Amino acid sequence: MSEAARLLVVDDEETLAEMLGTALRFAGYDVELASGGIEALKAVKDDPPDLVVLDVNLPDLDGFEVCRRLRRDGHEMPLIFLTARDGIADLRSGFHHGGDDYLTKPFSLEELGLRIEALLRRTRGNNAEPSRIVNGDLVIDDDAHQVFVGDNPVQLSPTEYRLLRYLTLNRDRVLSKDQILDYVWQYDFGGNAGIVETYIGYLRKKLGPSVAKRIETVRGFGYALRTTRTS
Repeated sequence: MSEAARLLVVDDEETLAEMLGTALRFAGYDVELASGGIEALKAVKDDPPDLVVLDVNLPDLDGFEVCRRLRRDGHEMPLIFLTARDGIADLRSGFHHGGDDYLTKPFSLEELGLRIEALLRRTRGNNAEPSRIVNGDLVIDDDAHQVFVGDNPVQLSPTEYRLLRYLTLNRDRVLSKDQILDYVWQYDFGGNAGIVETYIGYLRKKLGPSVAKRIETVRGFGYALRTTRTS
């Protein structure tokens, strides 16, 4: 993205809001915080953000009502609900009022980051990264958060997904362990480079031999995902 996307994070849990704000700023976003529905509506009216992360349970207006009013007033930026509710009726209500995505607490910061990236990619034009990343028989579908080897779906954790995505976007380029730590773990991890080797092992096992043989270890430096099988 040519300039930082602007996010509005709305949550009345101060500790959680500050944590999300810090994490998303570290990831390169321009973040504003709001603690209630009325404050959120005013913030959007004064300076509309590129995306809203909105808690459902707020002390004044609930998140569904905030979303309804935003859509009524013509604000079309993508919106992700955060909630402790996990019932089907709540899910229907959220999408009915105009939400684009829905994460149930507790959630991982990595998963939230992936959802934000996917929604912004759809709404911020041609400078965004592709929604499908293909390398031989390996396909990463960012919009659906799915990975396939051939016709077979592969279930990955958010961390494994982010690592594979980074390797695939940088195919045939050797990435150092420090580069991988910075991109994949960011604010979440203390920096032990051994975790990279562990997760590379997870990927090789889950993706199977056709892809595993293309994940090259460059001893003393890092890893590369080759377009064709390495000898």
